[in-house]
Amino acid sequence: MRHGVSAADISPSTATARFLLSFPGLGPLLGARVLAELGDDRARFADARALKSYAGSAPITRASGKKHFVGRRFIKNNRLMHAGFLWAFAALTASPGANAHYRRRREHGDWHAAAQRHLLNRFLVQLHHCLQARQPFDEQRAFAPLLSPPTEQTA
Repeated sequence: MRHGVSAADISPSTATARFLLSFPGLGPLLGARVLAELGDDRARFADARALKSYAGSAPITRASGKKHFVGRRFIKNNRLMHAGFLWAFAALTASPGANAHYRRRREHGDWHAAAQRHLLNRFLVQLHHCLQARQPFDEQRAFAPLLSPPTEQTA
């Protein structure tokens, strides 16, 4: 079985590949997998929320009256979700900002998978922005509050 994108198709010479490979944790193989699942149509997803929903990392919220339910998506692109978890896991060692975001989520009580899903959501928002603006990933902009040194507050 052959997919539409191979590892050779994601050489740094293509514009989309340059943006994908600028993300921490995305190499040529995983980048090709993400590109194959997203497709090359930049207008496919109207906003980052649509991309997160397609990937399955955004939760479903149902509210009616006094009842409120937040659950996981069952209808999603399983291949993109799996690639996203691999991406988030690989980024933990490749990016100080991603590691800080993951650690902050764990300190707030998230389990490992939930913290990874939050990190994937953050990356998908950044990916959507980078593809629309045609800019490479910038870690200082993506994780600015987490990478800045804490300031002392005087009373």
